Amino acid sequence: MAFVLGRRLPSRRYPYGYRRAEDLVGVLIVAGIAASALLVGWQSVQRLIDPAPLSHAGWVLLAGVIGVAGNEIAAVVRLRAGRRIGSAALVAEGYHARADTLASLAVIVAVLGTWAGAPIVDPLAGLLITGLIAWVLVQTARPVLRRLMDGVDPEVIGTMEQVATGVDGVRGVGWARARWAGHRLTGELAVTVNADLTVAAGHAVSEEVHHALLHALPHLAEVTVHVNPLSPHPAADPHHRTRHHRDGD
Repeated sequence: MAFVLGRRLPSRRYPYGYRRAEDLVGVLIVAGIAASALLVGWQSVQRLIDPAPLSHAGWVLLAGVIGVAGNEIAAVVRLRAGRRIGSAALVAEGYHARADTLASLAVIVAVLGTWAGAPIVDPLAGLLITGLIAWVLVQTARPVLRRLMDGVDPEVIGTMEQVATGVDGVRGVGWARARWAGHRLTGELAVTVNADLTVAAGHAVSEEVHHALLHALPHLAEVTVHVNPLSPHPAADPHHRTRHHRDGD
């Protein structure tokens, strides 16, 4: 649903489009993994306090084996696809499937423990799996929450600066910014060009920078390139008219 919504064209109310829906879904997936950890942990504690016999152990074992195999296949597919297209939400869903794999593994351990005459293995395995799911939760939550805070890998900014510097006509690179919206990047970059260039020539340089960045960053959807003139006086500020509006940030 998030991918379908993210394909909708921008509107006047949502001029940047709907790709953020994917990031919101990532938060819901993190909440689902947290709920899984709480449920498994609670049931394990209940079994420790009030032990109950395990019935239909053979069928339970079969269900556990199928659960481990099916969920792990789903986890691998989702993780690979999510990393390939840069989708934190799909990666989170892959970890969600892996959490289900761990829960199914606890079922297998519980059955084997019962057959070995040690039913206490069931709740103990559940507590162990709770800890593993909590670890999965931390690994999943970090990238999802980082994207909500507009965080990117520092290498992305470094690539933007390096690529822009190598374009003919660019005399320097100022600020560079980027952020994720769903599984696509948007960026902003300031480059410095010779002050005597015409508007058309300066625009041509910015287009070359834009084109080079689209090739260098596969997940980049759009980048705004701001052009600054190279002043003959180092102390001169091309943004002096608006500087006081940003000094308080």
